[in-house]
Amino acid sequence: MAQTMKRIRQYPGTDAEKRKKYMDAATEIVRSNLPEFTEFFESSNSEGGFYLLTENVEWTTGFWTGVIWLAYEYTGEACFKEAAESQVESFLKRIREKIDVNHHDMGFLYSLSCVAAYKLTGSSHAREAALLAADHLAGRYRENGRFIQAWGNVNEPSEYRLIIDCLLNLPLLYWASEVTGNPDYANKAENHIRTAMKCVMRPDCSTYHTYFINTVTGKPDHGVTHQGNRDGSAWARGQAWGVYGIALSYRYLKIPEYLDLFCQVTDYFIAHLPEDLVPYWDFDFDTGSTEPRDSSASAIAICGILEMSSYLDKAKAEKYLTAADKMLCALMDHCANTDKTRSNGLLLHGTYARDSAYNTCINRGVDECSTWGDYFYMEALTRRMKDWKPYW
Repeated sequence: MAQTMKRIRQYPGTDAEKRKKYMDAATEIVRSNLPEFTEFFESSNSEGGFYLLTENVEWTTGFWTGVIWLAYEYTGEACFKEAAESQVESFLKRIREKIDVNHHDMGFLYSLSCVAAYKLTGSSHAREAALLAADHLAGRYRENGRFIQAWGNVNEPSEYRLIIDCLLNLPLLYWASEVTGNPDYANKAENHIRTAMKCVMRPDCSTYHTYFINTVTGKPDHGVTHQGNRDGSAWARGQAWGVYGIALSYRYLKIPEYLDLFCQVTDYFIAHLPEDLVPYWDFDFDTGSTEPRDSSASAIAICGILEMSSYLDKAKAEKYLTAADKMLCALMDHCANTDKTRSNGLLLHGTYARDSAYNTCINRGVDECSTWGDYFYMEALTRRMKDWKPYW
C-alpha cells in the first residue's frame, strides 16, 4: 500500500478550474440529452458511445434521473427540474404497478430519482413513490438469515443470496425510517449489512460479489461471483460497492468497526489500481493487460471516500482524499467525455458485464458508457465542488 500511495502522489490532482471545466462539459451533455431522454430514459449502457431510448425498466433508470437532479443543483435551471419531475411520475407509476421490480435494486432506482426529488422540492408524489419502493425492498428481507434477497422470487432456494451491490440500496430504508418514524425499515437495513459484512469480506479484504445463505440454518453458506472474473477474484465494481456501501451505512449507524472495514476494503481497491489509476473490470488484471477497464468502479469508490472522509481521523482522511482526488483526475484525463458528437454519455471506458470462463455473463456494455458511471462521476464532481447533501 505504501508503494501504491507513493505512485498515487506522483499523479497530478485536480483544481477548482479543472473541476468546473469538466462539470460544465458534463452539464452541457445532459442538457443536450433532455429532448430525447425526458419522456424516455437512457438505456443501461451506450452502444457505440450512444445511449438508446428505453422505457422505465431494468435497475438503472434512476441513475439518469439522478444525473438530471445533479445538473439542476449545479445550474438552478428550470429545464432540468421539469424533466426530473416528469420522471418522478414515471417512477410512481412503476412501483404502483410493480413493473420490473422483482429484485432488490429499489435504492438505485428510487433514492436518486424520488428521494432526491423529495429532498430538493418536497414533492408528495416523490415521497409516496419512494416509500412504496422502501416497502417493496423491506418485503424482500428474509428473517431466516437476516438479509435482503437480491434476485428472483423470495424464498426461492436457488436465489437465496445477497450481493454486495445491495449496500447501496440500504439508504432508502434508513431514509424511510427517518421520514415515517417506523424503525422497522432501518432495522432490516442494519441486519442486512451486519450479515453481509460477516461473509462477503475475505481475509485479504477483497470481496465476494454474491453469497448464498443456507435456507435451513440461515447461516452464510458459500461465496461465488456473478460478474467477476472468477469466484475468488475481486470484481472491481463489487469492491467499489463495498467502499461506498460501508461509508453510507456508517453515516446512519455509526458502528465503530465499520471505520476499519472501510479502510480495509478501500486499501485493497487503491493498492490494486494500475499505473494510470483507472481500474480494469476485475482486479485479476493489472497494468499492461488487454482486458477492458471499468471507469465506473473508480467513480463509485471516489464517492465512497468523499462520503467517509469526514468521519476519519485527520491523517487517514488526508491519505484517502489525496487518493480520491488523483483518481478523479485520472477519470478526467482518460475517461471523461467532453464532446457530445463522440458520445452522449459522460464517462467513457466502462464495462457493464464481461464474459469469462468462470462467470455466467455475456459481454455487455464493454468499453462503453453506463448510466451509473455517468451518475457517480457527476456526483464525485459535485462533492468536490460544494458541501453537497446526498440523495442517499
